[in-house]
Amino acid sequence: MTKVLTVVGARPQFIKAAAVSRALAQNYAASLTEVIVHTGQHYDSNMSQVFFDELGIPEPAYNLEISGGSHGAMTGRMLEGIERVMLSESPDFVLIYGDTNSTLAGALAAAKLNIPVAHVEAGLRSFNMRMPEEVNRIVADRVSNMLFCPTDAAVRNLANEGILRGVSNVGDVMYDVSLFYSKIAAERSEIFDKLDLSERNYVLATCHRAENTDDPDRMRSIAMALGMLAKDVPVVLPLHPRTRQIVAERGLLTALGTVRVVEPLSFLDMIRLEQSARLILTDSGGVQKEAFFYGVPCVTMRDETEWVETVAAGWNVLVGANLDKLLVAVREAKTPKERPAVYGDGHAAEKILAQLVQR
Repeated sequence: MTKVLTVVGARPQFIKAAAVSRALAQNYAASLTEVIVHTGQHYDSNMSQVFFDELGIPEPAYNLEISGGSHGAMTGRMLEGIERVMLSESPDFVLIYGDTNSTLAGALAAAKLNIPVAHVEAGLRSFNMRMPEEVNRIVADRVSNMLFCPTDAAVRNLANEGILRGVSNVGDVMYDVSLFYSKIAAERSEIFDKLDLSERNYVLATCHRAENTDDPDRMRSIAMALGMLAKDVPVVLPLHPRTRQIVAERGLLTALGTVRVVEPLSFLDMIRLEQSARLILTDSGGVQKEAFFYGVPCVTMRDETEWVETVAAGWNVLVGANLDKLLVAVREAKTPKERPAVYGDGHAAEKILAQLVQR
């Protein structure tokens, strides 16, 4: 029996891990066993527990309850805690997801203990080294033994860096998730009634990246753009607790005007809003992709993106955080006729597990 230790800590990782955990339980329970470690990076119930409940992820065997503090302090505490777990569990593989501090800590702890690392969503690059996520994903890829890429572009990025061994394009586990949960969300979510919304008659916005929230000018520009947009169409803005605090401290609630600022949403509620929005504005990598999966035009409030395929296909527009550019992009947003199948066939999780079993 091969033991896989899965390290997660943030809501995008819970979503990705759900696809793999479900496939493992359904098809590989006789050959693989999974131990889940939750670092606690997202600790709020709306950011964490509700995802485990709705996605049907097994309860974590360990919750390190590590959150807050600087990047270095958080990662250091995670590294120490994860190392203790690995020494106790002696896994055959450590499975990490994405590009958070939890990802970095899991990768480093495993590498220092000579435990093979499998990185889901390997090879992504924004080419912006000021982003903490870019540093995390580069380091994680460097120490990984199995690199599961979501796209051909990710494979090429690794090849350009001289990483060729253990690399495979399995498709995107987020696409697996979108296919599985889209109908469930439409049936179970009651968010439309709660917010008094109707199909294609609102804009969904998210903002949490440090490059925006930590820059007063960018954050003010985004708040003003959303506030102006809300004069013409309902705008729903689920806010991460940290972003909400920043908005309040900088006096930006007035700029937001009639924007409907809500608490972080459950997974199914978020999917429901993504599916039926007229337009999505975001700085989230996951939300960019989900907009593409659901056929909703997206305006990305960043200067670069890892998900270049969405831009190339015309479904996503990069505009940064300039007020005028944001408003123009929203006004000119269009729905392309085609969505190329660039993120796999919806069976990424099964392909990942098949390779783990073979090793």
